[in-house]
Amino acid sequence: MKLIVDSGSTKADWIAIDAKGTVLFTTETLGLNPEVLETAEILKRLGDSTDILENKDKVTHLFFYGAGCGTDRMKNYLTELFQNYFTNAKVVVQEDTYAAVYATTPKNEKAIVCILGTGSNCTYFDGEVLHQRFQSLGYIAMDDCSGNRFGRHLIRGYYFKKMPADLATQFEKDYDLDADVIKQNLYKEPNPNAYLARFAQFLIQHKDHPYCKKYIDEEMEAFVTYYIEQFEDCKEIPVHFIGSIAFYLKDELTELLSKRGIHIGKVLRRPIDGLIAYHILN
Repeated sequence: MKLIVDSGSTKADWIAIDAKGTVLFTTETLGLNPEVLETAEILKRLGDSTDILENKDKVTHLFFYGAGCGTDRMKNYLTELFQNYFTNAKVVVQEDTYAAVYATTPKNEKAIVCILGTGSNCTYFDGEVLHQRFQSLGYIAMDDCSGNRFGRHLIRGYYFKKMPADLATQFEKDYDLDADVIKQNLYKEPNPNAYLARFAQFLIQHKDHPYCKKYIDEEMEAFVTYYIEQFEDCKEIPVHFIGSIAFYLKDELTELLSKRGIHIGKVLRRPIDGLIAYHILN
């Protein structure tokens, strides 16, 4: 049994397949980002899935693609943790950009592949190898145009009383905005980045409101400038996107990229289906 996992900070999709590629089961856990979670919390999240718990000794291969796995230290840490949990499996841990590339880009084709979900990232695929120009510093310092960035803007705007009254009234109805609740989730609970990203749904629902549109435009401009345009041939090859932010703001992305002379390629909400096809072929 092979387990294929696509993990963001918010959630992780798990699919088990046999040697012929037949799907044995699918399940979902909370995200397993090693940069923001302790070992005990990761093990708890694994144990919360009955399918994983009951089949962990049957797994022969685990292919894990995850947010927060961009450094050797984090990859080695998760590899050891998974090896101890799935005792009979060969474990391969790679950062989530590999999943995005495998799901969107055929072998031997060049592309720029971006992730816009809870967090954000961008990589260059030359047809065989991924090239990362810089290492992400995570949700506090980077993650332009991500769910957590949009959530941060909304909370700050609300608390600094810059959010228009009509939006603020609806924002109060949709979320618990008590300061103690927000601080508990930001500073005491696991996955503060995923907590911030919950608020992005509000921004997307009100994306045509000038206040929300301003933040969408600013963040997209920053993402294109700092992430996509770092690659010299960005106007000559397709730019693919993975993630819920990209999926629900596809029209806005397409319009901006077109103005910059950049061709938008595939826009997928999640890469897991493409990963199945990749692993069956390989």
